[in-house]
Amino acid sequence: MTSGSGRGVSKAVIPRSISKNWDLYLLVLPVVLYFLLIKYLPMYGIQIAFKDFSVAKGIWGSQWVGFKHFIRFFNNYQFWTLIRNTVGISLYQIAVAFPMPILFALLINEVRSKRFKKTVQSITFMPYFLSTVVLVGIVMAFLAPSTGLVNHVISYFGGEPVYFMTEPGMFKSIYVFSDIWQTMGFSSVLYIAVLAGVDAHLYEAAIIDGASKFQRMIHIAVPCLIPTAIIMLIFQFGSIMDIGFEKIFLMQNELNRTSSSVISTYVYEIGLLGSQYSFSAAVGLFNSVINFVLIIIVNQVAKRVSGISLW
Repeated sequence: MTSGSGRGVSKAVIPRSISKNWDLYLLVLPVVLYFLLIKYLPMYGIQIAFKDFSVAKGIWGSQWVGFKHFIRFFNNYQFWTLIRNTVGISLYQIAVAFPMPILFALLINEVRSKRFKKTVQSITFMPYFLSTVVLVGIVMAFLAPSTGLVNHVISYFGGEPVYFMTEPGMFKSIYVFSDIWQTMGFSSVLYIAVLAGVDAHLYEAAIIDGASKFQRMIHIAVPCLIPTAIIMLIFQFGSIMDIGFEKIFLMQNELNRTSSSVISTYVYEIGLLGSQYSFSAAVGLFNSVINFVLIIIVNQVAKRVSGISLW
């Protein structure tokens, strides 16, 4: 009797909650639909990674081949080159580019002139709105061997022009530092917002105790940023295999291909250009599984070390 009445109450409460808060449910509906239609529904097509997909036969009609395409990818002569380049660029980006917005936010927080602070933030924020095509065009123009500003400076001091875009050893640095220039201002907004919420009484107490600006930064500002930085670092490691395709593809040429070939460009070449849909789906699924495993591992490590995690 009691359990039946409990079920009746729960059935009555749910519709009542929806009718009472219909505006909130309506507000969240577009987000739910977005994830269902864009994120979950396409997962139906993952099965072609385990089939010899034929457009004529469709997904269900195509022959099941198991792990054939995965084994083919693992035995591919380019496998270790793709893994090395993808992981190498990601780790380089985490080591060099990830701390830059944090340092920038710390420096901006110490500026007392509001006009100067807004000017600097606006200047560093603007490159984020450039399209990738325009960004790569600017980079190539600056690094051009005969007309580029960088090579003009090198020639002025008696050096020989450097063919930056054709040097495999320079590709990763060009990619990472151009990314810093484009995204540092935008990425720092979150950290600046965190610092803006720090209690001013902490700084006042530190000043009374005789703490210098550097000491206030180290002992007040940095500890306040650590939780946010750890969360962002977990996200970075969770996408370590997802190097943006467009920028690398635009910067890539035959001479730097040994350093610029990554999994995303390889999937484009074999999937769209080569029409090997099942093989490219297998490579993409492998990529996603590695990212999934990494984000779980890094999240658990962060939870044990610092007590901060996504879940």
